Amino acid sequence: MIMIVKQRQNPQMMSSPKYAKFGEPNFGNFSNFKRKGYGKKESLLTPHPFPVPFFLRNQLLIEDAIRLFERHRNDVFFPRMRGHLSFKLSEICWVSTANFISMADNRKKVEAVLKDFILSNDVLLKVTALLLQEFNNGLGANTHETATVKMFPTFVRDVPNGSEKGKFLALDLGGTNFRVLCIDLDGEQFNMMNEIYEIPQSIMLGSGEQLFDHIAECLSHYLEQLGLTHRTLPLGFTFSFPCLQKGLTSAILVGWTKGFNCSGVQGNDVVQLLREAVKRRKNVDIDVVAVVNDTTGTLMSCAHKNKDCRLGLIVGTGTNACYMERLENVEMWQGDHDHPKQVIINTEWGAFGDNKCLEFLRTSFDREIDEISLNKGKQLFEKMISGMYMGEIVRRILVKLAKDGLLFKGKLSEKFTTPYTFKTKYVSNVESDPKHKVNETMVVLQKMGIADASQEDCEILKLVCTVVSTRAAHLVSAAVATVLNKMKRPHTTVGVDGSVYRYHPHFKELMEKKIDELTDPNYKFELMLSEDGSGRGAALVAAVAVRSKK
Repeated sequence: MIMIVKQRQNPQMMSSPKYAKFGEPNFGNFSNFKRKGYGKKESLLTPHPFPVPFFLRNQLLIEDAIRLFERHRNDVFFPRMRGHLSFKLSEICWVSTANFISMADNRKKVEAVLKDFILSNDVLLKVTALLLQEFNNGLGANTHETATVKMFPTFVRDVPNGSEKGKFLALDLGGTNFRVLCIDLDGEQFNMMNEIYEIPQSIMLGSGEQLFDHIAECLSHYLEQLGLTHRTLPLGFTFSFPCLQKGLTSAILVGWTKGFNCSGVQGNDVVQLLREAVKRRKNVDIDVVAVVNDTTGTLMSCAHKNKDCRLGLIVGTGTNACYMERLENVEMWQGDHDHPKQVIINTEWGAFGDNKCLEFLRTSFDREIDEISLNKGKQLFEKMISGMYMGEIVRRILVKLAKDGLLFKGKLSEKFTTPYTFKTKYVSNVESDPKHKVNETMVVLQKMGIADASQEDCEILKLVCTVVSTRAAHLVSAAVATVLNKMKRPHTTVGVDGSVYRYHPHFKELMEKKIDELTDPNYKFELMLSEDGSGRGAALVAAVAVRSKK
């Protein structure tokens, strides 16, 4: 889309114009023209020695073009330089006024579809108040059993102090990949080796015995590679699903999440299932000294480097958080009250809203996602945030826009009509495009079978990805702010891991700004990316457990 000023003289200059580039939403300064009726020049265009095209494809968003056109299309501009004609925008546009009006109407219709994803601070503060109430219900002796947000004690009572030494194993199960790690600790120094193994969907949806046999096989393969099959090393097991812990080495699965649905595991102790699977192989032995959630591992891993870390956060395939709580606030605690009088609480906040308290937040797209999910009615907060669902939310919005004739000329590829084909990593790819560029966006659309997308199509896709991922960041921020306000610490480091946080180009920035707006100014914070929370963290929990026994 190009708009050109009529020019009397020097046609050679117009054959290869130097295109002006907009810097600010107010369209910069246009030194050669002023609007009729104004005593000083109206700020419109970037200064240039001669009139230039107003717009160049990929240099200005469609929405800015529409805004400029709607505001100034009937204004008359007069030349400050000799040799140029006065003009109206409506007279010089290479696309018709009707097209611009149509584009403006389309954009308003797109924004109407997306409006429920945009959350004000008032709404987010309501979320924090509701979540705090759910936290207290989960911690209460009389309310824990019926609470939606379970607030499980992890039995991890302390963070690393730098004196931990020795060789430790770690198993990390929390998504579509499974890892085995070996870590040599010497105080604050460590050496880590690991191997990644895939978990096929057939195993994710198979029996529990199949799952734990697969884990035992991976462990055996790894120990054989390292020549450690003859040794029994302390092992920390990261099992990143909702569990009721009976102790540091006992975890009863409450329910599957993140696409897993293995039979025969729910209600059973996952540590015992792991031990039985290892025994069936007969070529290795293990000493499970701790079972933890990936959030606890993230907290411990970051605390190993930063002594102020007391909150662990995951924003990846799923979302969850843990934090260090004073025992006096954990009414349902049944352990000892020895020093240190604290325990890490696994919030399991992904289930926030399962009691219908967040219905005012959920959109029609969220309800569609839930309707076809493996765990209908469960993990409703997580379904608005995590990488398991973000790409699918975007896809469903785009399908609606196309069916309404607002996108892709109303035509969809086969991929776009297939659930879960728009991957969450595509959202990060699209978001990585600078404001006036659509290179990555075009690549994503080509992967989705759309080869002839217009500039407007690309910008609508960028808008959808921005709105959906910003909502996710703001909801997570509200939850983090709830914890920070509850802990009342002068300064807290938040250890963060997960693919959405790690790879989305703006997620950290969005979170920092929104947490700051929602948190009491007396409670300072910083976000720290975990280098390997769920892996190294499990080994550190094991190391702290061994240290505590001495």
